Amino acid sequence: MKPTLLVLAAGMGSRYGGLKQIDPMGPAGETLLDYSVFDALRAGFGRAVFVIRPDFEAAFRERVLARFDGRIETALAFQTLDRLPAGFSVPAGREKPWGTTHAILCARDAVAEPFAMINADDFYGRDSFAVLGRRLATLGADSTAYCMVGFTLAGTLSEHGTVARGVCRTDDRGFLADIQELTGVGRTAGGGIRGEGKDGAVALTGAEPVSMNMWGFTPRVFSQLADNFRAFLAAHGTELKSECYIPTSVGALVHAGQATCEVLPTTSHWFGATYAEDKAAVQASLQALVAAGEYPASLWA
Repeated sequence: MKPTLLVLAAGMGSRYGGLKQIDPMGPAGETLLDYSVFDALRAGFGRAVFVIRPDFEAAFRERVLARFDGRIETALAFQTLDRLPAGFSVPAGREKPWGTTHAILCARDAVAEPFAMINADDFYGRDSFAVLGRRLATLGADSTAYCMVGFTLAGTLSEHGTVARGVCRTDDRGFLADIQELTGVGRTAGGGIRGEGKDGAVALTGAEPVSMNMWGFTPRVFSQLADNFRAFLAAHGTELKSECYIPTSVGALVHAGQATCEVLPTTSHWFGATYAEDKAAVQASLQALVAAGEYPASLWA
């Protein structure tokens, strides 16, 4: 059975009204999502499921899914604030989504095979999909041997502002031992790198592996994440801005001995347009990959 690609796109809904997130980045007007689907196809993935908000379904079908007609089987799953476990409700005034753990749970009925999870607006590269696809092909539906593609921190920074990153610590076998969510990660005036953790400033070398939300799971994860999300809601469900992030959820599973997570190395480089000023660098990187023969000048020609 071929693995499925699960794409989290619901967080892009606020930009979908003007369709601004479908920025042309590639030489023939491709978006970063086009490159992810293209790479997933040549890595052997069989389906693509997109988690979106219901209010931009029509625009998404017209401007995104239509591009993949005849190329890969697609399906939609919908993330809404009120998709909560029994006994919980949306607090008055909450508008912020519940986070990436919740987004994955919203696709539970659409995925029945091992799957990769990615963000819609990041570039992960050909080798990343290849190594993740090979690993997923070895897993049964009930396996808890999860994985993630690890990228080097220094290669994921922006020259135009700070970023949030899940900084990973691995054991001597290359498995995830701990993951620390840091905000305000960027270079210092002295050339170093620092971020802000829950206990204050953290000095970084830049060589640390980080999660850029490229994960490998099996359907077994849904019940585990459901338990994790219920615990999150019990602690934070009345708050207006708290989110349940997938790196934190996976870290909790690892610490509890309920799963393992292998950190897979890749020769690909991540990039994305965290800031508007990053767009030119993203376009230049794609042009360079086309010139090197990694991609055709027009993906879907």
